[in-house]
Amino acid sequence: MNDKHIPSRTTAPIKIGVLYSSTGVTSLVERTQLQAVQLAIEEINDAGGALGRELVLVSLDPASRPDNYPGMAEQLILEQGVRLVMGCHMSSTRKAMLPIVERHNALLFYATPYEGFEYSRNVFYAGAAPNQNILPLASYMLSHHGTRVAMVGSDYVCPHESNRIMSELIHERGGERAHESYLPLHATLDDFRAVAKRIQSLSPDFVFSTVVGAGNAHLHRALAEAGLTPLKAPVASHMCSETDIASIGVDLAEGIITCASYFQSLNTAENHKVVSRHKARFGEQQSTNVCWEAAYFQTHLIAKALSKAGSEDPTLLAQVLPGLDFEAPQGLVRIDEQNNHTYLQPRIGRCNSQGQFDVLASASNLVRADPFVVAHTVPLWTGVNPINKEGAVQGVTP
Repeated sequence: MNDKHIPSRTTAPIKIGVLYSSTGVTSLVERTQLQAVQLAIEEINDAGGALGRELVLVSLDPASRPDNYPGMAEQLILEQGVRLVMGCHMSSTRKAMLPIVERHNALLFYATPYEGFEYSRNVFYAGAAPNQNILPLASYMLSHHGTRVAMVGSDYVCPHESNRIMSELIHERGGERAHESYLPLHATLDDFRAVAKRIQSLSPDFVFSTVVGAGNAHLHRALAEAGLTPLKAPVASHMCSETDIASIGVDLAEGIITCASYFQSLNTAENHKVVSRHKARFGEQQSTNVCWEAAYFQTHLIAKALSKAGSEDPTLLAQVLPGLDFEAPQGLVRIDEQNNHTYLQPRIGRCNSQGQFDVLASASNLVRADPFVVAHTVPLWTGVNPINKEGAVQGVTP
């Protein structure tokens, strides 16, 4: 008999560790991810739990500091007996946790878009890989706004890797990287003013921002002071969500262009239901975002995997998670059978005067994650017509 089909013989709660920051530089978005997990857990428990057992969260606050994550992960695993961990936001924090979950054969569920170039059998990635957000956004901006680009980012691994991918695409289009700079996570408004002044003097076609957390408000204030509002000099950022817009202020953020698989404004029945439940639970002013949605559906996928495996054993869960799907607020999502990433439906959105995103273009189907960016294919749904000088279509896939 296959052990994974033997029903659980205990009624003890199933513990799930949570390492989302309530304080620190990226806490605004991470708090929404924690809320998403809490909402999903309540829904699951109200429906009877998993394996007839209640799911219980064991949550710690790493304060957005990469050096806090390894010790806290071990605390959850060794002291609390947790084998399933949700959380971390920045890639630097995920990479700090990776050796810990691998050493103890725990599973990490990561719900943030990231730069790719990673695979671990102990990690399941619900956020977009580069071909699901960076490539479509770059394709759209380079086709619709020009190829002379200024790049500014926070100084850690994801912005550096994202800008490397953008630089390659600029080069392929015969464009120019007019500026590239990185600022510390705790950079001041004056730090951003110096960068904005330099960008203004270069007159790029658009600005590609990989700034995260509290720095977003500083960046857009500095750009506005330099006369570079998104409506005059477009700003593109695959790392900017509704929660970031609220911190920036709509007056400065209107016109920002992004690529994400989810927006709060999506007109799907499931999105309307879940957003309504979220606001009833956490407050009418609490916005949702792409990281919130990934954390929400990933929690439901964990419950689905527990029921399918008949066990909370990480080895068995890692076997049944690939191929599982779920009707998420964005639409159907599915875990890839081979790389632990997630099939998503990317969309290009532009921030409107209400702080929400209007969809400018959308993939018609689920897009498989290509975390190692094997193919620099141009998504046709971004509205491009990539004809080279000889008249041949370059690297296009439907």
